[in-house]
Amino acid sequence: MMKSAISKVTAGIDLTEAEMTSIMEDIMDGKASDAQIGAFLTALKIKGETSDEIYAGASVMKKKALEVNMDRIYSIDTCGTGGDSKNTFNVSTAVMFVAAAAGVTVVKHGNRSVSSKCGSADVLEKLGVSLELTPEAVRRCIDELNIGFMFAPRFHTAMKNVMKARQELGMRTIFNVLGPLANPASVKGQLIGVFDRKLLELFAQALRKMGTERALIVHGEDGLDEITVNGSTSVCELRDGDIKSYEIHPEDFGLESAPLEEIVGGDSELNAQIIKAVLSGEKGAKRDMVLLNAGAAIYVGKKAESLAEGVAIAKDVIDRGLALEKLESFARLTRELSE
Repeated sequence: MMKSAISKVTAGIDLTEAEMTSIMEDIMDGKASDAQIGAFLTALKIKGETSDEIYAGASVMKKKALEVNMDRIYSIDTCGTGGDSKNTFNVSTAVMFVAAAAGVTVVKHGNRSVSSKCGSADVLEKLGVSLELTPEAVRRCIDELNIGFMFAPRFHTAMKNVMKARQELGMRTIFNVLGPLANPASVKGQLIGVFDRKLLELFAQALRKMGTERALIVHGEDGLDEITVNGSTSVCELRDGDIKSYEIHPEDFGLESAPLEEIVGGDSELNAQIIKAVLSGEKGAKRDMVLLNAGAAIYVGKKAESLAEGVAIAKDVIDRGLALEKLESFARLTRELSE
């Protein structure tokens, strides 16, 4: 199957959902060689992935993952594809605490750094969060604090079969795209930042097929995989099966535009300090980045009727100290549960 799939994709022919499912299962089950995986991923990247291929790939990843049973609790994930090469601080990680403090159930799914100096797992560790949590421990965090974090390598153990090929290729592949779609808690709401504008509609279509109720897929005009303060952001919104596209600007929410230099981060130590400062109420462009994205997460989490209301709620929970309190409580509980 792998050989014929490589030939087909190399010829620029799209795979059916069934074909992609079969190939992904072979890859994740360790039935494909590193050379075959590398050839397939490269050919797929050159051809360009379709929404059916993305949907099938994400579905297999989810099926192979350890599951966190949510008992139909409406929950969201806040994450990006990464790969925007802008070296901003970990905005979506800060956002999880603001959204959770606003009453949204957030089950974030993340990893150590792949394309940046600092991944969500790296900065959470610096903030005192233990990553060594079982699915049961993650569920306990959700029950007690309406927030959880799933460290990807612990939940996606089958990914070890593609690690060598991905490392040797050293470039973005479909797996960078699949990660945000393969949340093991089967969240029904998502705020996803993408590194390429072309992915906006593809993600919305794939999420619709996956049964997602509400999602915002965003891409900053400056290339950021976040809602940016540096100009406009393209948004593709999925809501109850309908998809619509629009643009937003910081000024729409009473915030000022700011240059990219004002939102850059650094290593995990610096980014942890930035997140603590923002959650402690420090003003500036970094806070505005968190407000915009947290407002979107609160909207996706069904705790606001509009993005503007979401931003207002985000301001309130930060200024009342609730977001910082959520971070501290979460860090403490994860350490207790991993002892």
